[in-house]
Formats: sequence, C-alpha cells, structure tokens
Amino acid sequence: MKEKYFAWKTSSVVLTTLLVLPILAIFYTAFGNSDEVFAHLLATVMPTYIFNTLVLTVSVLLLALLFGVPSAWLIAMCKLPGERWLQWALVLPLAMPAYIIGYLFTHWFDFAGPIQIALRDWTGWQAGGYWFPDIRSLGGASVVLALVLYPYVYLLCRAAFMEQNVTLLQSARLLRCTPWQSFWRISLPLARPAIAVGLSLVAMETIGDFGTVSLFSVNTLTTAVYDTWLGYSNLNAAAKISAIMLVIVLLLLSSERYSRRRQKLYQNHFNSHDEYRYTLKGWRLWAALIWCWGLVAVAFILPLLQLISYAWTYFAQSWTAQFRECALNSFTVSISAAVIAVLVALIANFYARLQNNRTSVALMRLSSMGYAVPGTVLAIGILVPVLALDHLVNDIAKMMEWGRPGLIFSGSVFAIVFALVVRFSAVAIGSIESSLSKVSPSLDMAARTMGCHANQMLKRVHLPLIRRGALIAGLLVFIESMKELNAAILLRPFNFETLATYVYNYASDERLELAALPAILLVLVGLIPLVIVNRSLEQKH
Repeated sequence: MKEKYFAWKTSSVVLTTLLVLPILAIFYTAFGNSDEVFAHLLATVMPTYIFNTLVLTVSVLLLALLFGVPSAWLIAMCKLPGERWLQWALVLPLAMPAYIIGYLFTHWFDFAGPIQIALRDWTGWQAGGYWFPDIRSLGGASVVLALVLYPYVYLLCRAAFMEQNVTLLQSARLLRCTPWQSFWRISLPLARPAIAVGLSLVAMETIGDFGTVSLFSVNTLTTAVYDTWLGYSNLNAAAKISAIMLVIVLLLLSSERYSRRRQKLYQNHFNSHDEYRYTLKGWRLWAALIWCWGLVAVAFILPLLQLISYAWTYFAQSWTAQFRECALNSFTVSISAAVIAVLVALIANFYARLQNNRTSVALMRLSSMGYAVPGTVLAIGILVPVLALDHLVNDIAKMMEWGRPGLIFSGSVFAIVFALVVRFSAVAIGSIESSLSKVSPSLDMAARTMGCHANQMLKRVHLPLIRRGALIAGLLVFIESMKELNAAILLRPFNFETLATYVYNYASDERLELAALPAILLVLVGLIPLVIVNRSLEQKH
C-alpha cells in the first residue's frame, strides 16, 4: 500500500511542479539580469500602462457593482413577471466574448455608425457641431467589460441574498422598512463578502483582458506584455511586466480569501423566504423590469441579433475552409487539454483523499494556481521553460551530430495545450473535488477490507461514482479552452488559428461580419457552463 501511495505522491508532486513551473519561471526571469528595454519602458510608457490598468479596473468594478448588485436583489427579493426567465437571462452576457461586444459597440456608436447617423438625421446637427462620447476610449472599454463581467457579481450576490436568514426580513417588515431601507440596511451589509469575491473575479478578468483593450486602443499592462514580446522580441522585459501583473493578482486573491473567511460571520442557515419577497407595483415594477431586461438586451440580445444578421447576410463568405480548419484546430486542442486536465485533477484529488494531510491538500491547491494567472502572463511563463527545452534539445542534437529538430515544443501546439492545462486544471480539480467529497469514506474502508489497493479502489469504487463530475469537469475545461484568446494568440504556431484568434483577427481588422458564424459558435459554447451553474443554483435553492 505504501509503495502505491508513493507512486501517487510522486505523480502528484511531478504534476504540481509542472503546473506551477510557468509562475516560477516568470519570477525567475523577472529577477534575473537587468534589461535595457524594460528600463526604457519603465522610464517612458510604463507609468501610463499602470495608470490605465488601475483606472480601467476601478471603473469596471464600479460599473459591475452598479449592474450586478441591484439586479441580484431584484431577482432574489422581489416578485417580478417572468422572473424565472429573467434570472437566467441576466447571466447570458458572460457567454459573449468581450471583444465581440467591443467591436459591435464601436460599429454602433462610432461617427459613421447607425446611432450617430440617426442622431444627425433627427436633429439636423452637422459634423463637429455636437459632442458625443468617444467609444474608442478607456471609458468605452470600461462599459463593455462591465456589461460582460457583471454576471460574476450578480450570481454571487443573488446566492447571498437568497441565503440570508428569513428572520431578518421579518424584522424589517415589523419595523416598517421600505424595500430600499431593507436593501441598504440589511441585505447589502450581509452580502458584502459575496460582493467582494465577485469584484475580485471581475478585477482579475479585467486585468487579464487583451482583446477588448486592444480594440479600443487602451494601453494596459496586458498589451504591454504582448507588445514587448511580439514587438521587441524581449522575453526578459515581458516577464518583468508579467511579474508586476502577478503581484497585483496575488493581492486580489488575498483579499478574496479574506472575504471568504469573513463570510462565515455573515451567512446563516437557509430558510425559504418566498412569502417575504416584495411585490412591486406601478412605476417601481416598470423600472425594475426595464433595468433588468435592458441589461440583458444591451449586453446579449442585441449583439446576438447583430451577429445572426451578419451570419445570414455573409454566410457564403463565413462558411469557408479556413473557418472549418480553425474549428477543427480548436476542437483538437480543447479536447486534448480537457483529457489531460481531468487526468491531472483525478491524480491530485485521489492522492489528497488517500493521504488526507496538509501536504496532499497543499499540492492540490498549488495545482489550481494557474486559473488566477492572466492568459497573457501565463503564455510568457510557458515560453520561458518551453524555449529553454527547445534549446536543450537542439544543443543535444548538435552535440550528437544529428539534424536540428527546430522548435518542436514552442513551435507546435504543445505550448498551447500546456498553457490550457495549466490555466484550467483548477476547473477540473474543483469539479472532481466536489464529486469526490460526496463519496462516503466508509466505501474506502470497505474496499481496503476486501484487499483492494489504491488503483483498484479508484477504478472499481470512485470512478463509477464520480463519472458525472469528471464528465462535467472535462466539458468545462473544453469550453474554457475553446474561448481562450490571450494565451492562444501568443503561443499559436505559424499558420495555426483557433476560433478565438480567428474571430479576434477579423474583429481587429474591422471585418467581424465575415467571422459571424465562428463568433456565434463561441457564444453558444459559452452558454453551456452558464446552464450548469444556473441549474446548480436552482437545485440548491
């Protein structure tokens, strides 16, 4: 038994090391030799990059707070017509890639867009004779990102509002509190930990965004990493910028952990509070419906209708061999990443269950760190060891007087798959951990009593019981891999496109209508995890 445990421990340690290696590589490279390019950037444009990143993050957080919290409270605490549909619809913007909405918004709100043209026709204003907000700005990028990311805040706040103790609502009614007073004095303070966690997720997504900020010409730390590597071909300087971003992300993670610890003080036992929900009437009801459905319309329905219109009009130009090739590339890479991530998650979780000590749990937690790392930063972390491995292989081939194999790791899909596994193993680990926790320990003891060793116990007992969780884990990793843009755009081999990079390239060239079909496919793929999350929330409540 100990020998088998040793094998599981060795496997878990090796896999964890590989998953953490990109993060270690970033800091190792960043604290290496000084770099003239980085010194030049630090003295010239780096303050602007940092300032734009901070302003963008704060702006998106404020807007996500404005969009997410009132919507969550209205759904959880008020009776609204069609609320069953509405509570699902408010999550849908999360399925829409932000750079797609960004392109559509610039098309709609630019000077030559339909909104300004209609405004000039209606008012008779001439060019230069009126003021209109510039959509291609930091403010425009903030609005687009907030519209896509507010569901993080909405989902967590809705769950927090629904789990609040019903006696507090009863007390508020007895004290004749208005709905606004009940929200401001009771519901909102108790939901602060959930709000903090949701905002942390929004902040990490904002800091790591590349597609939207590049379309809006907003220079942030993410674009700095991209430009430094592809523009200057300087991996050292890119790693230093990546290290700055990692420090910011680690600070956000620390605050998120603190919020979860504090949440124990606020959450109480769950009671059904349907009978204590407010019934809105008159203008209040209309205001609530316009607010909620307006968010859904602006952030999902109208963009989707525009994409469908493009796909119908330009179907012949969209349905091309290149599109089908990109779809095949995405499916191949995503399936590979999903299978490997599920295997990693099984090993990490099963070893943690076998040993159930601090070491095994720590290894599992370390394996999940990649999910918090922005895709662009992770790509740089992947390049450092992968390029070193390529150089080592070529040096050995030269020493042995063989033909040089070239960049067999960094110049192939290996780098992309590696990045996807590092980034999304946390998704698989979390899903399988949840399924495995429902398996009674008595089954393990019974298997040991019958003489089963660890491998037999996993095969005969655990795998049949956690099969559904493993399938969901693989599905989630597959979907996230299909949508990944940041890592793919830096690590893709020459003449290799995924659906995400294919759509982004057309959007950046102002020709998204020719890539409407793959864009719709990405949106439909993104809807699947939202259905899973919403169903789990409905079953819980």
